[in-house]
Amino acid sequence: MAAGRVTDECAVAVAAERLWKAALADQEHAVLPKACAGYIESVEVEGDGGLGTVTTMRLNPAVGGAAAFRSRLLARDAAARVVRSEVLEGGEVSARLRSQVTEVGVEPAGEGASVLKIAVEYETRDGAPLPPEDQAKLTQGYIGLIKKVEEYLVAHPEEFA
Repeated sequence: MAAGRVTDECAVAVAAERLWKAALADQEHAVLPKACAGYIESVEVEGDGGLGTVTTMRLNPAVGGAAAFRSRLLARDAAARVVRSEVLEGGEVSARLRSQVTEVGVEPAGEGASVLKIAVEYETRDGAPLPPEDQAKLTQGYIGLIKKVEEYLVAHPEEFA
């Protein structure tokens, strides 16, 4: 089986601690449907938010593509602001993968700013390596969600302050 690792990062105009609390610390079920209105219909959590918790994001059918994304929490390090999860289902690229583990972290980058860092480790079902455009899709979905959360938090400075 072909295995790979893809990394990416992006600047975010929200302080690291605030972004962590809103999107990664275990409150994503509260902010994602608001920040991604019209795209994410709901976020369901099975478990207590600790290791092994399964999160399901249900998508608006009008968006097309996958109806839901499910992931299982493997690790959450609040001090380092890093979350590691296993994708269980969702996405056109994910359907071609035997496994997909994502690590998302947020680091301070000055006053009111942060850097989101993403690493995706994957193994394909057919043994063929993923082409570069599909590798990019693995990280761009996460960046797109975080950019929506960024927009929401900038527009609502009182939330997760």
